[in-house]
Formats: sequence, C-alpha cells, structure tokens
Amino acid sequence: MSVITSLSRMWLTRSGRPFVFTNAYNHRLSYEKCQNLGLYVHLPFCRSICNFCPYCKVVYSKEECSRYIHALIREIHMVGKQAGTKKMVTSLYFGGGTPALAADQIKEITDAVRQYFIITEGIGVELHPDDVTIPTLLRLKEAGVTKISIGIQSFQKKYQTILGRRSIQISAMRDALKAVAFETVSMDFIFALPEQTFDDLRADIDTAFANGANHIAIYPFIDFTFTLSTVKTMPKKQKYRLLNAITTYCLDKGYVRTSIWTFSSEKGARYSSMTRDHFLGFGCSATTLLWGQFKINTFSLEEYCRRIDDKKLPTALTLRFTLRQRMVYYLFWTAYSTKVSAEEFERFFHVPLKKMYGLELFLARCFGLVTEQDGVYQMTLKGAFYYHYYENFYTLAYIDKMWGILRKEAFPKRMKL
Repeated sequence: MSVITSLSRMWLTRSGRPFVFTNAYNHRLSYEKCQNLGLYVHLPFCRSICNFCPYCKVVYSKEECSRYIHALIREIHMVGKQAGTKKMVTSLYFGGGTPALAADQIKEITDAVRQYFIITEGIGVELHPDDVTIPTLLRLKEAGVTKISIGIQSFQKKYQTILGRRSIQISAMRDALKAVAFETVSMDFIFALPEQTFDDLRADIDTAFANGANHIAIYPFIDFTFTLSTVKTMPKKQKYRLLNAITTYCLDKGYVRTSIWTFSSEKGARYSSMTRDHFLGFGCSATTLLWGQFKINTFSLEEYCRRIDDKKLPTALTLRFTLRQRMVYYLFWTAYSTKVSAEEFERFFHVPLKKMYGLELFLARCFGLVTEQDGVYQMTLKGAFYYHYYENFYTLAYIDKMWGILRKEAFPKRMKL
C-alpha cells in the first residue's frame, strides 16, 4: 500500500520528496486572506470507546470535559484575536468523540467563536443516537446549531452486534427530530462490513429518510492498524459492486450526490467539514490547513491543556507544503465532492489546471474515470470507486501512520510520509 501512495505522490508532485512534518510551528497563523475558510472543533469525550473507531477520544468525565472546554475556549481566543478584525468563515463543525455530551457548553464555545468569526453557512454537530432527545436538541438549537449528523452505523441488529453498538429506538429518535427541526439532519452508516448486502444498506437508507434524515453518509469500513477491531474487510470486487449499487439506487430515487459517500433528499441539505480550501482546527487532534501549511494538534488531552496553560498553541506537527504538494492536497479533497473545476483551480493557484495536470486528466478521461464539460471534471461511477479505493490506501499509508504515532507521543520531533 505504501508503494502505491509513494509512487503516486512522486508522480503528482514531480518530486521524490516525501511529506515531512516537524515540531516547528508558527505561533501566529496567517488566515486573514484565506477564502472559503471553515472551522472545526474537536470534543474527544465518549460514554464508551467503540473498538473500530480511529478518532482521538477518551471516556467522558464531567470534570475533565469542563477543564478541556476551558482550555479549548482559550485556544479559540489565542487564534481568533490574531486577525484583528472579524473574519468571514463558511461553517463551524463540532466532531468527536460525542460532542453532544457537552451540549450544555456548546453555546459557550460558539459565543467565543462568534467574537472573531462570522459564520455564513451554519453550525454542525455530531451526535450519538442516544443523544437525539428533545432536551439535547433544544440546547443545541439555542447554541445556534443548524445541522446535525447522527452516527447510526447500522439500524440492523447483526451489524450493531459486530460493531459493539446498542439497538436504536427509532420511533423516539423520529419524534425528537420532528419536534426540533434542523436545516440538515444527516445519518451516518458504515458499508463493506462482513457479508453486508445491497438489501441491507437499502433498508438502512430507506429507514433513515423515513425517520427524519434529509442527508445520509455511507462511509467504507477501514481497518486501522491501531484499533482493536476484529472486523474483516470486504474483498475489492464485492465492495465495488456494493458501492455502485448504493449509488445507482440513490440516484434513481432522485437523491442528490453531494460527495463520494453522501446523498441528500432535499436541495441544500449538506453536511461536510472536509471540502474547504482552508480550515482552522481547535482542540485535541484538530487539524489546520492554510495556504502553505498543514498542522495537527497533539492527541494528548493532558498535554493539550498544559500547552494552553503555558499560553502556547498545542501544535504537535506541521507540514510546510511545496507548491505541487499543495496542489495534490487541493485536488484530492476537492475530488471528494466528485468534481473538480478548472476555473476554481486556476483562481486558487493562478495557473491553469491543464498546464499542471493535463496528462493525468487526459488519461483519466481515456480510462473512463471522469467526464469533462465546460472545464468541470466529473467522476464517473468507475472513477468514484477508484477514488474510494485510493483513499483507502491513502488512509492506511498516511493517516494510519500519523495517528498511530501521535497516540503514542504527544509531540513527536519529526515524521515522514
């Protein structure tokens, strides 16, 4: 897997230079001129730890959570006051963990954010199904939340058992969602689980849209090396057929494909914190992407709080992009939306897309991976699968290694990918 990602990296960046992360970082973040800037806040607390989950999380404690949020708000102030004036941002997303465990303090966090940023496209929060209750939803609504994403994973008992999840009280969840309305109600599912069929996923999709969702995300199961999961991955051909069947079914139903793995039943229903040209991340493990750098905060809650107490940013590692590396990053995550615009690429980099990647685009069209119309390159079903397939390699070669190291060491000195 690392061979495939290394060769593709060298080809696309036209260099043998790897992605090199170091512990040197900027105390001041130059985000004032960044367009299409999003915000992300990480709340790592969960009631219990799912053995398949790769994200930075700890078991919930009210005292630890309050201490962490106090530090988090101070990080927001440290970064926010650097701009001097309020900055327009697209969105604010809360991830985790289970952010709704801190529902009583979400408004305190959003109030701090609003001192420095003007949010134009809403606020999103991830929820565990147990947190979809009227009191919790009302608290989120009062904090300004406009979008929610519920981590269902599966409505079916056999897969809930495999994933170590409890049964979901569907009627109670539906009633709560009906009582407290949000602009977007997304439900997340995992596909490519052992022996999972199209009928299994179709039932989940139909159940979601019939019980309050106007958006769904169907993510592939990825077997990270550092988790305790014993779930086996699905063979490539079977996964290919399953992804195509899901996509075809959703499109035939009239749902809009908003990214590789997401579909909406209503115009404007979207939930994604990834498709941004730039973003600022706050909290443990949160990442920040600016024009020339990508940085990631420490995964250690204790060290995170200690850094904030010392009035320092909690940055663990920073990557300084070369121009080609920044272009590859841009294209990879822009393609997540299933299309890339030559006009937008040129606006961002001040150089034509075809000049930089004309050969690659020609080959992609020849192999039936994309179509092109008026300078917009749209993935075909085949292209979407191979994007998914490569993303799996990328995740295991890069993200798995990075997160594995950061789990063991709060502030590594250096890392090559």
